[in-house]
This record gives sequence, C-alpha cells and structure tokens, in this order.
Amino acid sequence: MSRLDNSRQFLVCLAIPALIAAPAIAHNVQVSGDVAATFHLEPNHNPKVNQPARTWFALTRRGGEIIPLAKCNCYLAVYATPRSTNAVPLMRPTLKATSAERYKGIPGAEITFPRSGIYELELVGSPKPGANFKPFTFTYQVTVSR
Repeated sequence: MSRLDNSRQFLVCLAIPALIAAPAIAHNVQVSGDVAATFHLEPNHNPKVNQPARTWFALTRRGGEIIPLAKCNCYLAVYATPRSTNAVPLMRPTLKATSAERYKGIPGAEITFPRSGIYELELVGSPKPGANFKPFTFTYQVTVSR
C-alpha cells in the first residue's frame, strides 16, 4: 500500500466517528395543498418532561415563498395519544413570530410537555386578508422522554 493510501485510511478512520457523534439537524417536512411546512422541535426533536421545547414551523408556498405568521391565521394544538375524534387539546400554545435558520417571522412556540409519552401536534392555518394560499392542517407526532 502506498503512503497516500495509508493517509486516506487514517483520515477515514478519524472522520467516521466524528460524523457518527455529530448531532443531526432533524426536520420533518409535510405538504398540504400549496403549502409546505418544515417542522422542528429543539433540542433535536428530543423534548424532555417539564423542560421548555422550542418548536417552529417554516411555512412556504410552492416555489419557496415564505409564509410569515403575520399572513396566517394559525393555531397550534397539542393532544395526548391515542387521540379520539372528539378529543380536547391538552394545550394550545401561543404562536409567536420567530426566526430560525434562514426563516424570518415564522410561527413558533415554546411547549412544556407535562408527562413522558407520545403527543400529537396539530398546526392549522388559513390565509389572512391579502395572503394567497390554501387552508392547511399539519399533524406531527412527538415522543417526550424523562
């Protein structure tokens, strides 16, 4: 084996553990009509009981135009699972305009989950006057640990 091959092997051996240990940026993307939502929950989609989790929804129209909270009648509901058809939300966190990554003014909220288990987050929205997109509903499951 040449000296160059040994150097490559060494670099690969160093890089693999670093890549495995690096935290992933997790995003969940859904599409409803002409709106896509990129959902993220910090830290790394791994919320803990009784600790605030920052949640945000990057809403975009087909073509990439960002839909800010100022143009959306949006609300967020958090349900316990399994969820019955007539279930009442455990909470309705207040959405606030937030900035995350390259997105500015998007819907976001802090959620503090009371118990470990699986929850369902439901984001529902419709356009405010002057905005042009179809009403949407997005549902995400979140696992909360101790």
